[in-house]
Amino acid sequence: MSQLLRFVFLAIASFCFLLPAEGTRPNILVIIADDLGYADVGFNGAKDIPTPHLDALAENGTICTSGYVAHPFCGPSRVALMTGRYPHPQGMPFNVPAVGKLGIEDEQYLLSEMMQDAGYRTGIVGKWHLGLEPQYHPNKHGFEDFYGFVGGGHNYFPASYAEELKRRVQRNRPTEYVTPLERNGTPLEETGYLTDILSREADRFVRESAKSAESAKSEKPFFLYLAYNAPHSPMEAKEEDLKKLAHIPDEKRRIYAAMVHAVDRGVGRVVNALKESEQFENTLIVFLSDNGGKLVFGADNGPLRMGKGSAYEGGIRVPMLFHWPKVVPAGRTFSHPVSAINFYPTFAGLAKAELPEDTKLDGIDIWNDFKAGRNAREGQQLFAARHRENDTEISSRRDQWKIYRYGTKGHWQLYRIDQDPGEAHDVSSRHPEVVQGMVSKVAEWTQTHTIPKWHDFPKDQIRWQKNQMPHYEEMTQSGFDK
Repeated sequence: MSQLLRFVFLAIASFCFLLPAEGTRPNILVIIADDLGYADVGFNGAKDIPTPHLDALAENGTICTSGYVAHPFCGPSRVALMTGRYPHPQGMPFNVPAVGKLGIEDEQYLLSEMMQDAGYRTGIVGKWHLGLEPQYHPNKHGFEDFYGFVGGGHNYFPASYAEELKRRVQRNRPTEYVTPLERNGTPLEETGYLTDILSREADRFVRESAKSAESAKSEKPFFLYLAYNAPHSPMEAKEEDLKKLAHIPDEKRRIYAAMVHAVDRGVGRVVNALKESEQFENTLIVFLSDNGGKLVFGADNGPLRMGKGSAYEGGIRVPMLFHWPKVVPAGRTFSHPVSAINFYPTFAGLAKAELPEDTKLDGIDIWNDFKAGRNAREGQQLFAARHRENDTEISSRRDQWKIYRYGTKGHWQLYRIDQDPGEAHDVSSRHPEVVQGMVSKVAEWTQTHTIPKWHDFPKDQIRWQKNQMPHYEEMTQSGFDK
């Protein structure tokens, strides 16, 4: 073979090696922010919060403008992501309480366990929120490597944890926000800022995964669940980030923006680690929030209605993007609904996992339809329900339609959600057949629900029984013309 032909052959071979083969099992990195507003990233229109690293992923990937989670609160939303099922039929529509020995059970075959059984190196960095007791620990549910905290939130400056922990113990108050950060069950003393610490640990996991695969001399992809606490309360930011955002006059918004900016900085660090360890080209990155932004803390969910805790769009429609070089279409906007309940079966397909025959999933594998730009669930409905003190609110989306109802005294509202994302124009009177058809599916869905295994607080269980919650039958068999 001539030198020229040899050079051409090697060049082509090298190029083909760099291209991710369709059958290649990718690393999968899920980055989830906490209480991030729909409009609080540059790729969704934010002007005052710099998110250059997320925007770069969005520009070179696909933005999901109709990205949904299954519940407008942290805990149940994570239950759905980790199980591929709605939390309500599993008896988990509330956050795991800060007291009591309650949490995700062994019978649940979690996403992490499925990925581990498929041969992936599994890691979680950040917030767990599926049970405080040792039997519910991430290491007991498929995660080989855990760094973070098991509760529903955390203070951001570790140097203050010990003193605050002492105060809370003395006052008999919950301590989950100030317990030491841990690595695989071992408490650690840390300094610095929580978001930066979590980014550091994600960086570590990525680089260690590359070394692990190299030493094994075999395919060993990783699954990393990077669950940031920010911008969830308490609203605490670094001074240097606040100074950088001094142009924002409103103090709440400035603190919130600084917290979001720190998340973006962390995403940049993890992406850099992927590139330096030569794993970037074969890594699927999915970014989203666990629910809508909390308006009282400075979040912006525009143009959506309401925010965290609501079954309107602002509570369940979140910023979302997919990125995988040369596989996920670049520079594209995907407008069809994409729900986090679809992650489990979609990742199972990419990982070539064999699911147990008795695996129950509400989500479906959307991968081929997603890449082709098609609606994977055309004609099918997505659901969301939030139980309040005296009543339930429910919403459901099917294609371009969205229905919503609050309690038994309200009426079913209908929106052309593709044209009216702010849910400002109720068109139920013009399309009663659409409402009735969608409500009948809601009724079928609610019949699968079970009694909650826990409530956020003990007093909530008393209220639940007193108010004869959840009033599903009254909501779904009447009220079309109220």
